[in-house]
Amino acid sequence: MFEVKVIGTGRYVPENIVTNDDLSKIVDTNNEWIKSRTGIRERRISKEENTSELAAKAGRKALESSKLKPEDIELIIVSTATPDNFTPSTACMVQEKLGAINATCFDISAACTGFIYAVGIASQFIKTGQSKNALVIGAEVLSKIIDWEDRSTCVLFGDGAGAVVLERSEEIGLISQYTGSDGSGGKFLECGTVPLKNPYSKTDINFKSNLSMEGREVFKFAINAMIHSIGKVLKDTQYTLDDIDYIVPHQANLRIIDFVAKKLKLDKDKFYINLDRYGNTSGASIPIALDEMNEKGLLKKGDKIIIVGFGGGLTFGAHLIKW
Repeated sequence: MFEVKVIGTGRYVPENIVTNDDLSKIVDTNNEWIKSRTGIRERRISKEENTSELAAKAGRKALESSKLKPEDIELIIVSTATPDNFTPSTACMVQEKLGAINATCFDISAACTGFIYAVGIASQFIKTGQSKNALVIGAEVLSKIIDWEDRSTCVLFGDGAGAVVLERSEEIGLISQYTGSDGSGGKFLECGTVPLKNPYSKTDINFKSNLSMEGREVFKFAINAMIHSIGKVLKDTQYTLDDIDYIVPHQANLRIIDFVAKKLKLDKDKFYINLDRYGNTSGASIPIALDEMNEKGLLKKGDKIIIVGFGGGLTFGAHLIKW
């Protein structure tokens, strides 16, 4: 079995910035209401670029960071709940845009936990020797599935993409991982797709294509899922929370992060937070944060970090990484 390490990061967000004040012009809300409940000040909303375009631009930056060429990449996994199409996959579209002609490509769907899942899948390809490297991307254009008349959801989400390049290594980079699911809670955060409608179907389907969320249920789930996942990913390792340099959480709501920090008795400075500028970008939020941290020089060789997420499905998980 081989080891796996992160050798490159990248991100891309649309240029169009939508502030809380901007939203107050199209829905009954205001800046103070949004900030006090979520910590979000603004988000990026795509005007023309679809998910594959955001993903390809983040992927290209990650490749530049890794010093690998597109044709060197052997695996591309894109985590997205908002693909351009049912088929071809977003990953295949990214492959074409980048010229990564030697890559096996596919998408996964695990909502906001998707990047955690995708890193886990890619690491198994590398550990078992099937691939030498992988480009893993979390990308979303959530603005196309949002109900822009629902102030309880439209203020939360943004568009963006983040990416990492993983490579076979003799050093331990990905120390441990944990993932889980709870399908019984799927109804708390969902978005419909094409309804069952054919010449043989007699069911009258009540079809809803916009994202819907039961905020209180998701809030409770998120706190418990993050604490549980952090504990699980440290279990059976030589490390404790005192050894961790940064926790990079899914950027959904500042109050969730505050609750987790309090329950774990951790200084909130240990959590990297950028949701005030991007909102909830679902599976893109963690890799966007990683690239920001890498660009700022916050991540030093040997640093121990935990990336932890939760999302629709319900899904949850974490990775313990040595940088």
